[in-house]
Amino acid sequence: MKTRSSTISGSFAKKLATLSCMAAVLGLTPQMALSQNLVNDDTAEWFTLGGDYAHTRYTPADEITAENFSDLEVVWEWDGSSFNGQSGRSTPTYVDGKLFTVSGARRNVVAIDPKTGETLWSYRLPNTGRWEYSMRASYGKGIAYSRIDGKGVVYISTPGFFLVALDAETGAPLEGFGGQVPVEGFPTTGVVDMLADLGHPYDPYEGIPLETGYITTSSPPIVVNDTIIVGNSAEQGYLQARIENVPGDILAYDKVTGEFKWKFNVIPQPGEYGHETWENDAWQWTGDVSSWAPLTADPENNIVYVPTNPPTIDYYGGFRPGDGLFGTSLIALDTETGERRWHFQTVHHDVWNYDNPAAPIQLDLNIPGRGMIPSVSQVTKQGFVYSFNRMTGEPIWPMEERAVPASEVPGEKLSTTQPFPSKPPAFEMQGLTQDDLIDFTPALRREALEVMANYDMGPLFNPPIHSDDPSGKIASAMCPGDGGGANINNPPVADPTSGFLYVTSRKACSWQRIIPGDEADARIDAPTGTTFAAYANGARPRPPRLDSGLPYFKPPYSTITAYDMNTGEIAFQIPTGETPDRIRNNPALAGVDIGDTGTGNAITMVTTANMLIYSDMDHDGRTALLYGIDKKTGEEVGRIEVPAQSRYGMSSWMHDGHQYIILQTGSKLTAMALPGAAAQGGAAH
Repeated sequence: MKTRSSTISGSFAKKLATLSCMAAVLGLTPQMALSQNLVNDDTAEWFTLGGDYAHTRYTPADEITAENFSDLEVVWEWDGSSFNGQSGRSTPTYVDGKLFTVSGARRNVVAIDPKTGETLWSYRLPNTGRWEYSMRASYGKGIAYSRIDGKGVVYISTPGFFLVALDAETGAPLEGFGGQVPVEGFPTTGVVDMLADLGHPYDPYEGIPLETGYITTSSPPIVVNDTIIVGNSAEQGYLQARIENVPGDILAYDKVTGEFKWKFNVIPQPGEYGHETWENDAWQWTGDVSSWAPLTADPENNIVYVPTNPPTIDYYGGFRPGDGLFGTSLIALDTETGERRWHFQTVHHDVWNYDNPAAPIQLDLNIPGRGMIPSVSQVTKQGFVYSFNRMTGEPIWPMEERAVPASEVPGEKLSTTQPFPSKPPAFEMQGLTQDDLIDFTPALRREALEVMANYDMGPLFNPPIHSDDPSGKIASAMCPGDGGGANINNPPVADPTSGFLYVTSRKACSWQRIIPGDEADARIDAPTGTTFAAYANGARPRPPRLDSGLPYFKPPYSTITAYDMNTGEIAFQIPTGETPDRIRNNPALAGVDIGDTGTGNAITMVTTANMLIYSDMDHDGRTALLYGIDKKTGEEVGRIEVPAQSRYGMSSWMHDGHQYIILQTGSKLTAMALPGAAAQGGAAH
């Protein structure tokens, strides 16, 4: 294991040695002693954003089968339009007989009757200036849930950076949690102002001055035993042109009282591990390194897994030389102390916006010749799955630091290498060469070559070019792009009973050409920081276009890749949906059999005891379909028409003896189930 990328803390190594000794006394392997039940096998609840603490998006519910899949029907629709719900990013939690979600830019917390779709209660905090500025306001992805003395509690982190605890039965602020925030209209209990624990001057109503930086949240907290761990997010890095910001430090609180427990510095301070990776004292002013993707946890071993994004300013880091820990990393923290147990940096000195976009997924693997290994895997935008022993951080398969291109942008000093896993194989096109270009006909190939001559094609980690680049190229190719590969709107899922991991991806490149920082800053409303960077993202350069309107690269345009993580091999890869009519009927393809290309959409999935289910559009681009897939072979076992394509996630659980599938359809939640599940007399809307 390369010490540059991953290391285990000394105190945790001692704990592992102790556990190994205990295992020997009990006649167990260390892996068996460290393993845990990651799924609620005795229930069919959906306890966290990802279903379970391992974030598998798996349910043991088995009422829906390949034989009755076509009988699924809409049993109710819940409409959040009255809360101004639009994004449809929140995956509801089903626990203790209720469904909980958030909706709208104010992140209203809502409890829903899972049988009828009726709203039981809702709650939101009063308005603040720091909420009004939040760039992630409507991006709330769900809630966290726990129990205190047997009573359910709902926790959310708000766009204004407050932590809220509510009685799950009534929606009332939790008595004895937090305290009075000095903002008019705030409750006397149930709220913690998390800005107070970051260590920056701020106003309770307005928040942190933009000259200092900016912080908000998009994913919910996670409750691990007695501790609430809170992630965060910053403004989009492509909307930054000044070098100063605040770090997205990880915060933890007592789940009963809301008392502050610890803070983990995502940009190491002097004397802390990784501080030397921030050269020229860049740690003093650089910020971000937030954890906007959801967190996962191993409650049995008091570990939380934190995926992070790059430091301040996407596409240019000349002002922050060095690898820049813990940017674009996976970090394992002790939930009781905040101590770093291990970490792995998936991108050194990230200038590609290759933030880790999805929650890490945990599986207990049975690896031939090695036995049971507790794993955690991080799916990435660059098309890799990075897999580790979740206790030690040791890569499951060898990791290689490979040479990557240098930057020609003045002042930029990229890392000379990046980490490449030997297994599993990549799930998406990486880099762009002539061999990747469309070749259905000689004419299309010639046109693609002519068009692409104006762009700087290159391998994975192809660096951005700048506005005065002497090559005269329009932009450089980043493939996968920051909107392609795996992303937050198409999360991976897994099957803990088989060790299979399912990754959905869409093929897309980004095209980058950075401009002087002062020019970029003039395009940004209310920018953070004070000092212009030498370069920053400008207006997006013109992407490649073929006259035919066809994609310039070969299909498939969207896929599901199934990995058998016990072997690290691909079990199957299938295109998602069907070839769109706009491609199949394109005049430039007359007489050409192009096969099934996939729709090119970001699709969402859920795994059940019997199948893999995903949502996509029909070939006409207007009809939404729900597909049932054999989990081992990828063979389609059923499809039905549904009201709308699910966005950002799906879930499934059992209630009142029936299995439900929840689709996130814009402002709505659409509940699918078999006949007999609907409430008598019709459903509430």
